[in-house]
Amino acid sequence: MAEAVASAIRRAGNPGRSGHALSLRSARDLFSAREKLAELFGAKDSSRFVFTENATAALNQAIKGVLSAGDHVVTTSVEHNSVMRPLRRMIETAGVTVTVVPAGPDGVVDAGAVAAAIRRKTRLVAVVHASNVSGAIQPVREIARAARRAGAYSLVDAAQTAGSIPIDLSDLPVDLLAAPGHKGLLGPQGTGFLYVREGVPVVPLIEGGTGSRSENDHQPDFYPDALESGTPNSVGIAGLGVSLSWLLRRGVDRIREKEMELLEELIEGMRKIPGVTLFGPLDPGRCASALSFRVGGMDPAETGGRLENRFGVLVRAGLHCSPNGHRTLGSFPEGTVRVSPGPFTTRKEIALFLAAARKIR
Repeated sequence: MAEAVASAIRRAGNPGRSGHALSLRSARDLFSAREKLAELFGAKDSSRFVFTENATAALNQAIKGVLSAGDHVVTTSVEHNSVMRPLRRMIETAGVTVTVVPAGPDGVVDAGAVAAAIRRKTRLVAVVHASNVSGAIQPVREIARAARRAGAYSLVDAAQTAGSIPIDLSDLPVDLLAAPGHKGLLGPQGTGFLYVREGVPVVPLIEGGTGSRSENDHQPDFYPDALESGTPNSVGIAGLGVSLSWLLRRGVDRIREKEMELLEELIEGMRKIPGVTLFGPLDPGRCASALSFRVGGMDPAETGGRLENRFGVLVRAGLHCSPNGHRTLGSFPEGTVRVSPGPFTTRKEIALFLAAARKIR
């Protein structure tokens, strides 16, 4: 991936803006990555994948592009601030109303409770696929079906699952799906996408040059140009395309299987350490590859600092940009320490982490 980015820097052109070789080559990089996204996520039309600079931008585009004054939204108590803050803005400036359905103490929301919260004016149901705090997987299929039956659109934040848990859009009835390129998709930072199912009306947040219909001062109404204005990050997307090729060869099913095995070892080992509290589901089949914990009598930031300084282990400590998620789990305001095995993590590294946690305790 790094080599692909370096190569793209040396030959970068502005895709769609010129007819010369560099512009055409960058345009092919974008098209290739878009086609791989469609293959990975089981979508027929790759043009429905709109490139963004991250999942936050994708979620903002979805939320602010779908909602209007007087609309109602249903969401959950375990959402990331990339959902809650745009919704707060829409409440204060557009008169949107929001119902937040509380999740259980394990961080999992009940699909029936979400369905019951849908009203006649509900325009959007927004739910995270898996909590970035506890890894708890949400019942997105049932929630999306309930939204569709009620005539509302469904938005899924797949930041923690895209590339790590299989997602098949030909079978999963979600209308909007947002994800970053730098997490489970293994691409560079500064990349991401928003998938928009055909027929879902989304007003663009940004309008401008697209390299298409330049004779017209109206934004194009066809995808992906409708939501892709300005010079894209063709260099980063070239790197993302290489990572997507690896994922397609490897298979997300195999990645999921490996991460579940590592997570099981991690959970079993952490449960044996006295004074350590684990948060969220303790069944690897019910969570993405993330585990939150706290060491008794020690601030999470101190735990994270000791893991790095003494053992070279990098974790994330704090509130993880999801204060409501921590309130749900009972870990607010201190937060937790989150450890996240990935596709390249080894069993030896899990053992080293557990030994470090025991010594810190």
